[in-house]
Amino acid sequence: MAVCLLLSAAVSAQDAIELDRASTEVPLAPALRYFHDIDARGDLTSATTWLKQGRFAPLPGGRTAFGFQDGAFWFHARVVNRDNPEQRWLLVQSYALSDRIDLYARYPDGRVAFQAGGDHLPFTARSIRYRHPNFWVALPTGEPVDLFVRVQSESSMQVPLSLMTPVAFTELSRDAQFVIGAYYGILLALFFYNMALWLSLRDASYFWYLFHLSAFGMVLFTLNGLGFEYLWPNSSWMSDRMVPLSICMAQIGMQQFARIFLGLRTRWPWGDRIGLALIAFFALLGIASTWLPYHVSTPIASAAVLISIAWIAVVSVAVVRRGYTPAQLFLLAWAMFLLGTGLFVGVAFGLTPKTFFTEYGVQIGSALEMLLLSVALGHRYAALRNENERIVREAKDQLEQKVEQRTTELRSALAQLEDAHARLRESSQRDALTGLHNRSHFRDRFDALLRQAREHRRPLSLLMIDLDNFKLINDQYGHLVGDECLRWAARTLGHGLRPHHDALLARFGGEEFVVVLPGLNLTAATQVAEDLRQHLREQPFRSGHHAIPVTASIGVHAIETVAVAAIDPLLQLADQALYRAKADGRDCVRTSQEEPA
Repeated sequence: MAVCLLLSAAVSAQDAIELDRASTEVPLAPALRYFHDIDARGDLTSATTWLKQGRFAPLPGGRTAFGFQDGAFWFHARVVNRDNPEQRWLLVQSYALSDRIDLYARYPDGRVAFQAGGDHLPFTARSIRYRHPNFWVALPTGEPVDLFVRVQSESSMQVPLSLMTPVAFTELSRDAQFVIGAYYGILLALFFYNMALWLSLRDASYFWYLFHLSAFGMVLFTLNGLGFEYLWPNSSWMSDRMVPLSICMAQIGMQQFARIFLGLRTRWPWGDRIGLALIAFFALLGIASTWLPYHVSTPIASAAVLISIAWIAVVSVAVVRRGYTPAQLFLLAWAMFLLGTGLFVGVAFGLTPKTFFTEYGVQIGSALEMLLLSVALGHRYAALRNENERIVREAKDQLEQKVEQRTTELRSALAQLEDAHARLRESSQRDALTGLHNRSHFRDRFDALLRQAREHRRPLSLLMIDLDNFKLINDQYGHLVGDECLRWAARTLGHGLRPHHDALLARFGGEEFVVVLPGLNLTAATQVAEDLRQHLREQPFRSGHHAIPVTASIGVHAIETVAVAAIDPLLQLADQALYRAKADGRDCVRTSQEEPA
């Protein structure tokens, strides 16, 4: 009891954390005080004496991250449950990599409750099976409880402590698991997508992209505490070694991917040699991390990450200045990753405060980086294709046989790539260029509309629309202007169909569009087609300083819903009407019931 009285006097000037009825989640940082036990020899009695002597100090700047430190850290906070009906709370440390955490809860009657956690104890030692260390704490109403937390770790000293009710903890863990699941879902989707392309194309850049993605996913899996939770719950050795090892593997994949993607061997040989030197360094560090102390290997690996990413930014800028266009997307991707990783490393070394963006900046930055790199790979492939075509044209006269072989290989690779992209496009309902429904979705919706028309005995009409002389626009102004024209035409047609809320508009292919008009007979549908044709004529398509007139030929077919069984014959009839409109001079509307002239 004397010790308790001394302790009460020692903390009398320190604000206690008070829990009222509205309290559900309470961070301890505002009232938390700490003492750095450099020799790591102190016990609870020593900590009580240090507190009485006033050697505990407030957190510097309110930050709970101290960087890589030797010894042990003691933290103290007094908690008083004023009138909260919940008397069983959960103390959670929102950092997964601490080696050893000891919690002492001292009550007014002198009783001390002790619990231990951290990744140097089996995962089953935790109060709740969760990726972050956690401890049940009894907080009786009206009784001040002194919490002493001792943390000793070779990892970064980060101790964000919070008290939570079971309900608040459940909600927090649910939201966190959702965010983490979404992140790893993105990584898995990118992994399988690029694996399919790698298996099809056998391009080494795709392999090293997959290697980097997998290794970096393991880095975050470890840092988030999920590796200890699911893969090695009883191995403190794996908990310590996997962080620097997975970091080194991720950097090896990153540097090798950069060398191949940017073509450093030919575009910048000197930079390529430095990249190889960095790969050798991370390979040696990865091997050494299996026996080096964690507090030695991890700070070196973490600091080397910034150097590695900064070097990739340097070589990206150098290659961009040499005129390699895909390097621009590559540079943007690594800029996102560098920003997120810089924030995360800053927290690890205690340089930046622990907030949502600094804690999850590496996930946000890496997700953007992976997406942009995937786009950059496609852009790089297109650039390589264009380069190969140029080589083919220049060497055609002298190397006919070699050109033919090269062209065959290129066509095979393009066919494989187009097949992979076709499978992806089939899973989407939207046309990537115009934003309209695509043909596959149109067929699915048309079947449903046809069934509804049969059930309710309502008319149903079909329009086939083709932009006149569209090839001339591509040839005269370029395909980019042609694409812009298609988007303009899609918007114009959509605007014209606004009065018909149940109309279905889709891009059928090329410069052709298809419209289904439920509830309209041939006469009404023909009038709608005429209105759409006039909409296209009213205002020319404008691109820069060019005003380009655009007209359309439209074929109309009224469907006999009782007799029709399939969509293809209906499309054929509408298409025949469309070709009749083209044969009659274009820029007009023709129906399937009109006789050919």
